[in-house]
Amino acid sequence: MAGFLLFCILAVLCWPLALLALILYPIVWLLLLPFSLAGMAVKGVFELIGALFLLPAKIIKAIL
Repeated sequence: MAGFLLFCILAVLCWPLALLALILYPIVWLLLLPFSLAGMAVKGVFELIGALFLLPAKIIKAIL
């Protein structure tokens, strides 16, 4: 909601800049999408490594 309000204020104050932002936003999003996907993959790998390190402790805790 705040982003929309800021866009409305920008559209009133400087409409050419608002139109440029409206056109460039999807392009920038598409350019940054691979970095977002890579970040998700790296986060998944780190969570997997953490789970592997904590697995022996969870097994011992379940036995006791």
